[in-house]
Amino acid sequence: MFRCIPPRRHFGRGFLRKRRMKLQKLYRYVRQAADEYNLIEDGDKIAVAVSGGKDSLALLYALAGLKRFYPASFTICAITIDIGFGMDFTPVQRLCDELDVPFFICHTQIKDIVFHPENPNGSCSFCANLRRGALISKALELGCTKLALGHHKEDIIYTMMMSMLFEGRFYTVSPYTAYDDSQIAVIRPLIYVSEGEIKNFAQQYQLPVIKNLCPRDGHSAR
Repeated sequence: MFRCIPPRRHFGRGFLRKRRMKLQKLYRYVRQAADEYNLIEDGDKIAVAVSGGKDSLALLYALAGLKRFYPASFTICAITIDIGFGMDFTPVQRLCDELDVPFFICHTQIKDIVFHPENPNGSCSFCANLRRGALISKALELGCTKLALGHHKEDIIYTMMMSMLFEGRFYTVSPYTAYDDSQIAVIRPLIYVSEGEIKNFAQQYQLPVIKNLCPRDGHSAR
């Protein structure tokens, strides 16, 4: 006998609760990535790149909690690169204080470099490279051994698709990247977390997401 799918209201509140992104689930995803790719080692000092967006704030929240029970002992700090748009990072400072995480702001002139009228290479990728360089420099200055970035599951897939479409090659970012010319490695602990789950988590835990004031935000392929 043919059976119709019941209306959504028949699922009830219990069904909706199951879809929520709980803190324990976020811990589990991050720990799975850390275990499978050896992202965290005993004695690591990890710099968390915090832009003020939902992804980096969720990563900060996850690592701040994970360090309390992860088998390998490690510490973290948060680094924000101020590229010059006058963004107010006070809410991030308050969150770091609540999580007992040292917070550092690195003021730069990246905006002036990228948007200079005589700069022929003022692209989003160029800006990302400058920010990455500033992050690594500050992390090394603070004695960090790892730099954690908030790339999630969809970021990995999007990077692969963009590489195939625009470069004609199969490439995506790695969970663990060691640079030969520096004494720091880049890790991406959120690779098993979807963007939807991060949005859900940010709403539940009222993370202080800061709007990106860059005029190109949301208008590029990156």
